[in-house]
Amino acid sequence: MIRFQIVDRDSGQLYRTLVTAMREGQLHTLHLAKRGRRVVHERYPGWITWSHARGVIDCEVHSPRPAGSEWQLFSAVLGRLAHKYSSRIAGINVQFPAADAAVRRRERKRHRAR
Repeated sequence: MIRFQIVDRDSGQLYRTLVTAMREGQLHTLHLAKRGRRVVHERYPGWITWSHARGVIDCEVHSPRPAGSEWQLFSAVLGRLAHKYSSRIAGINVQFPAADAAVRRRERKRHRAR
């Protein structure tokens, strides 16, 4: 999973602009799903969940198959934002959280029968 935040410049209307552009088909390969809560790409597997508050759009990239291919979807979205909306974006912050597989259960000790 990749997390990133898009910081809006002064207008505070970037989220609304992106939603309108996706619904009207101006962003040809990006579409909304699940009542606007997910962003989906036509070619790359996975989705982006997003929310917004106070000029910051929080996004999480998910890719169920194959594992570890989130970078393709992330790269496509980031490239489209840089190409069309760079004048409206103040900055993009990217985080790569640690894998959830690090949490493991401890095995129980087995006793021999007497």
